[in-house]
Amino acid sequence: MSDLSRPDGPRIIAVANQKGGVGKTTTAINLAAGLVEQGLRVLVIDLDPQGNASTGLGIEERSGTTYELLIDEAPLASVIRKTDIEGLSIVPATVDLSSADIEMMSNEKRSFLLHDALRQTAMDAFGWDYILIDCPPSLSLLTVNAMVAAHSVLVPLQSEFFALEGLSQLMLTIREVRQTANPDLRIEGVVLTMYDKRNNLSQQVEQDARNNLGALVFDTKIPRNVRLSEAPSFALPVMNYDTNSQGAAAYRALAEELLRKHNKVAA
Repeated sequence: MSDLSRPDGPRIIAVANQKGGVGKTTTAINLAAGLVEQGLRVLVIDLDPQGNASTGLGIEERSGTTYELLIDEAPLASVIRKTDIEGLSIVPATVDLSSADIEMMSNEKRSFLLHDALRQTAMDAFGWDYILIDCPPSLSLLTVNAMVAAHSVLVPLQSEFFALEGLSQLMLTIREVRQTANPDLRIEGVVLTMYDKRNNLSQQVEQDARNNLGALVFDTKIPRNVRLSEAPSFALPVMNYDTNSQGAAAYRALAEELLRKHNKVAA
């Protein structure tokens, strides 16, 4: 069986925040595209029943899905779909995934279903450098599956009032997963999203985040940007929709910062 902890295996990152509307899917899609621009091969796992990552990457017809991967134990080759962007693929999601939590409850390995699916021997043939898991906006069994499968958790944090208050429950969940199922899980970092440098509130949230979380907060901030908001309706990451936009520049910078953290040299 493949061992994804080996040095040359893909790094698995769960993009998670139980609060909706924080830029979680936007971050998963555009960070993936930024890594691909650096010459890496990336797989996105859409674990959100809303399927926004799938739609945002142009996948409309979804025959093989994360539901089949988890519940039906479908082979990877049957659920991985190539996008129009070279080097970027996705396992899409549909609303069927909304019943997965209930269906998984009777399975004694319910927290390890995604972990085991991503460690199929067939995984080696794809040669992924990164796997990004777009989690649902809740601390459900699906999110726990993502954390058990992942090496780390990346947390998008919106630059708005009360932003930090919602982090406490997420941190508790990460701690519980560490203690019970994945002792090596760590926090990849917190990325500030929807940042407006002209807004005093954004600056205050940034200061509070850095005071409380220190080096866990990425230097890169993701701005509020019209092009970033428009890109999903064209089923494209922002760097493919408007490569010169502020949103594209920010996600390129985030990808580069992540690679520096991992001491990876881009191709």
